[in-house]
Amino acid sequence: MNQALLLPLLVPMFAGALLAMMPARRQTWQRGVSVAASLALLPVAVWLLCVADSGAIPVVAMGNWPAPFGIVLQLDRLGALMLVLTAVLAVAASVHASCGDARLGRHFDALFQFQLMGLNGAFLAGDLFNLFVFFEILLIASYSLLVHGGGARRIGPGLHYVLINLVGSSFFLIAIGILYGLTGTLNMVDMGVRLQALDASSQPLAVAGGTMLLLVFLLKAAAFPLYFWLPRAYAGATPSVAALFAVMTKVGVYAVLRTQALVFGLDTGPLAGFMHGWLWWLALTTMAVGAIGALAAREVRVLTGYLVLTSVGMLLAGTSLQTYDAWAAVLYYLPSTTLCTAALFLLAGALDTRQEPADPALERPAGKAGGRAVKRPGMRMEGALFLVAIVTAIGLPPMSGFIGKTMLLRATLGPGAPAAWPVILGASLLLLVAASRTGSRQVWSAPYVRHGVRSPGRRVVLRRWKLACAMFLLAGNLALVLFAGQVERYVDATAGQLTDTPAYRQAVLGTPAQGD
Repeated sequence: MNQALLLPLLVPMFAGALLAMMPARRQTWQRGVSVAASLALLPVAVWLLCVADSGAIPVVAMGNWPAPFGIVLQLDRLGALMLVLTAVLAVAASVHASCGDARLGRHFDALFQFQLMGLNGAFLAGDLFNLFVFFEILLIASYSLLVHGGGARRIGPGLHYVLINLVGSSFFLIAIGILYGLTGTLNMVDMGVRLQALDASSQPLAVAGGTMLLLVFLLKAAAFPLYFWLPRAYAGATPSVAALFAVMTKVGVYAVLRTQALVFGLDTGPLAGFMHGWLWWLALTTMAVGAIGALAAREVRVLTGYLVLTSVGMLLAGTSLQTYDAWAAVLYYLPSTTLCTAALFLLAGALDTRQEPADPALERPAGKAGGRAVKRPGMRMEGALFLVAIVTAIGLPPMSGFIGKTMLLRATLGPGAPAAWPVILGASLLLLVAASRTGSRQVWSAPYVRHGVRSPGRRVVLRRWKLACAMFLLAGNLALVLFAGQVERYVDATAGQLTDTPAYRQAVLGTPAQGD
């Protein structure tokens, strides 16, 4: 059964390789293979979630080399949650891309699958070096996906994104080298055991390596002051790419949670001071900057980029508290904000009235093009979906964002409350103002330039499929509300499992650490 952990890697890997070899003229086949592979990931991820919910930690030793000498893949409740979230996003984004985005360039579908492979691998990796390897796989794919379709709006931010992530990858390797030199291992569980046994003279170097590693993860998460690349990059990407990228920043948050639980320990670890001090204030600043930036947004996709930034601040604030309740709140809020912001990115593609239709095959021939300002057909549906998504993203009742923020506010009762509560509530107020203004301008009262098309019936069908993708993601937010009790039970168990390091040592190393 443990070999099933390879499926989230093998499905997108073989699908991506097949798509890369398919001839360019077989675009319909490419769309079908990509959507089918994404759909296949969803039942696999749900099944692994059921396996993880039993409390077991399945481990696969690649090449039959036992840990800590070989490469291991491990599955726990946190990894299974992220796999399901990624699979849900993959289904919506791949179907949406098949309606137009994928036609803007070559090899989109192959890169999309390799991106999924990197994401799934990062959530299953049991050692730091393979976490780095899967980070690079998803980043290399994201470089091309970000500039997919070309244009100045994508090339400039895409170049900044590439450069800053190359620098981050370099520091990632340096940090791994420092920690490996101190402990002689790359396995996260084994490294955590050996860091606890370090003598006092080696502690400063361990703090330096660990701090550098966390700063790399904060760069991936786009925390202040390393966030400047995110708003423009996400706003310029095609809608389906931006929707998948909604989980990219959460990979950084996931890596912080994972390394704090397994490698550096909690309040007694070498980075406890950084987590409770520096990271706490950086998270609150990230939240405030995201809310202020949203006030200047004039487009839905730019607004959504700042919503992502604000949610990163929320997640990191809860992570820095390093308490059971705070981590449970983070794990509930994470899928909620990811699903609603991804839905907003998909809606933004339909709501951007200033661009021509994305599919050249649907435009009227040259010399016959023209348009007139009319009311968008079905605007009520798009406006309703925007309202549901924005209420969830801001954290207003009765949607899942409100439940997640309430859980986090309850977890911050204590010394951090005087700083956290004004920032969280003030940021929500600013986001409400920004969303109301942007929605009024671009959603509810904006005119629509209707272009002549050769096949209007097909255009309507494609539009309905795009809206269905956004509805599918928002249905996930609704499920988080309807099944809030079951979800809260799961995230509570996940937070408890993350703090149960002896269980990981038993599952990965075979024996619990001495003294446990």
